This record gives sequence, C-alpha cells and structure tokens, in this order.
Amino acid sequence: MNYELSTIMSKLNIDKGESEFLNSAITQWEKDGLVSAEQAETLRKSYEVKGFDWMRLAKYSFWIALICGGVSFTFLIANDAVINWLKQLYYTPDIIISIVSAVMAAFLFYWGRWRERHHPEKIFSNEAVIFTGILFTACCIAYLGKTFDDGSGHYSLLFLLSVFVYGFLGWRMNSKLIWLFALVSLGSWFGTETGYQTRWHDYFLGMNYPLRFVLFGVVLVSVCHILRNRKWFAHFWEYTYVVGLLYLFLSLWLLTIFGNYGDLNKWYPVKQISLFYWGIISACTAAGFLVYGLKNKDDIAREFGITFLIIFIYTKYFEYFWDNTNKTLFFAILAASFWLIGRKAEKIWNLKGKRSKG
Repeated sequence: MNYELSTIMSKLNIDKGESEFLNSAITQWEKDGLVSAEQAETLRKSYEVKGFDWMRLAKYSFWIALICGGVSFTFLIANDAVINWLKQLYYTPDIIISIVSAVMAAFLFYWGRWRERHHPEKIFSNEAVIFTGILFTACCIAYLGKTFDDGSGHYSLLFLLSVFVYGFLGWRMNSKLIWLFALVSLGSWFGTETGYQTRWHDYFLGMNYPLRFVLFGVVLVSVCHILRNRKWFAHFWEYTYVVGLLYLFLSLWLLTIFGNYGDLNKWYPVKQISLFYWGIISACTAAGFLVYGLKNKDDIAREFGITFLIIFIYTKYFEYFWDNTNKTLFFAILAASFWLIGRKAEKIWNLKGKRSKG
C-alpha cells in the first residue's frame, strides 16, 4: 500500500536545506516511534532535491525584463521622431493623461487578478502585470495633482492620496505588492508633509529628517503589534512589520552618522566622536530587538537586531579609526573580528544541527 502510494504521489521538488531539515525531522519521528520505518521511508521518497532554483531565476528574469523595458522606453523617447510626437502630446490636458492612466491601471489590475485566478502558478509574471498597474496609478495621481495645482506646493497631499488608493487596492486585491507601495507612500507623505509644515526648513519640532523617521518607524512598528491579531490585517502584518523596522533602523543608522544636524555645512566640521551617544542609543535599540526576538521567538526582530547591531558597530569603527590607524592594522583587526563572528556563528549552527539530530 505504501509502495503504491509513493508511486502515485508526485514528488515535492525542494531545496537542499529543506531536504536536510525534513530528513532530520523524519529520523527523529522514527526514533520517537511516531512513524514506522516503512512510513519513514515512504516520506523520504515523497520529495527530491531540485537541481536548480528555477523559481528564483523566473523572479529575477521578470524584474530584469521590467528594468530593460524601462531602459528601452528611455531610448525610444530619445528618438527624434518620438520627441516630435511627444511635443504634440505636451499640450494634452493633464486631466486627459490622468484619466487614460487610470483606465490603463484599472485594466492592468483586472488583468492581473484574472491571471492570478486562472494561472496562479505564474507568480512573477502576475506580479509584473500588477507592478505595471501600480506605475500607471502613480502617473494618474501625479497628473491629477497637476490638474488641480494651485501653486501652493502642498504636493504631500498627492502622497496621502496614494496611501488611500494603494491601501484600498492592496486590501481589496489581497496584494502584498500594492500594500508595500502604500507603506512607501505613507513614508513619503510623512517626510514631505513635515517639510511643507516647516516651509522646508531643516527641523520639524527640533528634529531633522532621520530623527523624524525614527519616530515614524516606532509608530509603525507599534501599530503592527496592536493590529497583530486582527484578521483583516494578518495578510499584511509581516510586510508592514518589516517596512516599519526598516524605517526605524535605517533612520537610526543615519543618526549615528549625522546626528540631529539638518544642515550638512554645520555637520561637516563636527567630530564624529561628539556624536557617540547616537551610536550608543542605536546599538541599545538593536540589542533590545535582538533580546526581544530571542525571548519571544520573533525571527524578524531578532534578525534586524543582530544585523543592525553589527552595522552600527562597524560604522563607528570606520568613523573613529580610519584616519588614525595604520591601514595594515586596520584591516587586520577587521579580518580578525569577522573571523571571530564567523566562528561563533559556525558553532551556533553546529549546535543547532546536533540538537535537531537528537
């Protein structure tokens, strides 16, 4: 019976790492008596290691295709005949361009949804269609803004409109890609709105841009934890959490370099050692997320914590010792430190491997 089942079932095509994990799990189950030796052998025959990651190739190929398409379009509009045609389109009313872009975006979103229902296996080509629809949506909003522009320069309202448009479309279409653009638009709105409120001066409530986005990241991460158990938010929770942490940690990293200086001319003569407290604050924040991730089995917080803790430490190392240390010694210390990190990581990996084998 098991033999017949194994011959009928189609084998799973998985990565080498996934295969090693399943092998160790099945071996453990067999030792614990959860499955018989015959069942364990049947399970081992139900999958095979794939020789090449075709899905990754497909993903990169579609993204490269979009980039090359953009480059191709750039060269196209550089053609004299096309330039003359575009000069005629220059006088096309902005509202017409906005409407045409909206129609194209609606068509592409509909087509993308249709492809997702009828060809769900074509993941990356479907995403490419949705991504093109996102670009047309941005074009629609931009030209809509030009249509109703009153010269106030309050274009942050266009980003705010984008947040609602992308947010609704992402929620309605259950699309993480569109939701990601809603989060990017939200950050763009926050940055431009705070700039507009200060008439584009260097500080908003005494904060330069990096410090503002530290608070923005904190708020976004806090909202993620508040809405974590909400059913409607579950599909977008991880993306929102990751983006919030990116806003937070990238802003902290910029603070370790520039401090709360809004003017580069004022920052340039300042010695980096005088900004040490920003490095301490950032390192403590990263360490806090690392500890939190380890205690609560939060892989995202743990990985962000350890990654940016290392980034903060090495950023300060370059700032403080690059100009005052012999380059041979500088890189020798750098090599030794990475060797120690690698050795420690190797020990942790081997320890986990021994535990998984029982």
